[in-house]
Amino acid sequence: MYQDIAKEKFDRLVRESKSRDILILAIESSCDETSIAVVKNGREILSNIISSQIDIHKRFGGVVPEVASRNHLLALNNVLTEALTTAKVSLRDMDAIAVTYGAGLVGSLLVGVNFAKSLAFALELPLIKVNHIKGHISANYLSTPDLVPPFVSLVVSGGHTALVYTRNYVHNDLICTTIDDAIGEAYDKVAKVLGLGYPGGPVVDKLSKEGSTSIEFVKSFPKDGFSYSGLKTAVINYVHKMNQAGKEINIPDVCASFQYYAVGQLIEKTIRAAKKYRSKCVVMAGGVAANSYLRAELSRACEKAGLKLLYPPIVLCTDNAAMIGAEAYFNLISGEGLASLDLSAASNLNLKYCSGK
Repeated sequence: MYQDIAKEKFDRLVRESKSRDILILAIESSCDETSIAVVKNGREILSNIISSQIDIHKRFGGVVPEVASRNHLLALNNVLTEALTTAKVSLRDMDAIAVTYGAGLVGSLLVGVNFAKSLAFALELPLIKVNHIKGHISANYLSTPDLVPPFVSLVVSGGHTALVYTRNYVHNDLICTTIDDAIGEAYDKVAKVLGLGYPGGPVVDKLSKEGSTSIEFVKSFPKDGFSYSGLKTAVINYVHKMNQAGKEINIPDVCASFQYYAVGQLIEKTIRAAKKYRSKCVVMAGGVAANSYLRAELSRACEKAGLKLLYPPIVLCTDNAAMIGAEAYFNLISGEGLASLDLSAASNLNLKYCSGK
């Protein structure tokens, strides 16, 4: 019975989306942020509440999946109340419920998915499943309301490093991806070996401003795809050798040199992809898109190549529900993404499944 009602309402929303506002309640719980947002027409944020667990996981040096899941359970109801209050709406004002179903930590995803299914069932609203990675790309529609595809997207986060050609609102062509570690993972591992704590990206970025790119960690990178395993290992080996020799490590220099190589391959391949696809616009997405060095260097490279570079504000780079609401809206108006109450978590969902449904 529910599925018939949801399908009927979903089809009606697809038809009515050109003539009236659509409000979507979006839920994001893929890792260690519990977030709920209310998004209007895929472009306007009415609320975007984020409850972060960073302080909880710092003591462990990284995210502990079981701890993350339990804290999502504790936070969801309060985050929902705050999201509705901030947006000055009620659950009855919603047209659809959206939720991240992958990629991410399976336990964390299941908390959000089951919460979303309960709301959708109780309110008899369509449930829209969202690919977390595509959600990061859609964050740019919120920060740049006049942005329309096609364009080249650089996705950089803790779990993903890839270039995609965003052909339209729902279809993305994978250009290349990492052959080993993602860039965010490399930042965290380098920070850990340097004793800088978790999360590593912001600390490495900050300290690199005080150092020089004087240390040669690698000589080259693969022509196709990204690679961070070798760079990460080179930094770790350098630190170990310095420690064994009893020499003082210039941490800012290590950070600056690591960033130079980590970001360099991103810039080279992004500019090459934009030229190949004749795209006049490049967008960045994901947590590492908040990195100041990456923003500055890619901005310079794009300006030199005659390309427009866009990226969201920092709050929309990290995991948040507003980007999930935006992605859900564009799925909806394209007639895609309707989920059943059988929806489960897909922890290994990745950019290979980023195109279409």
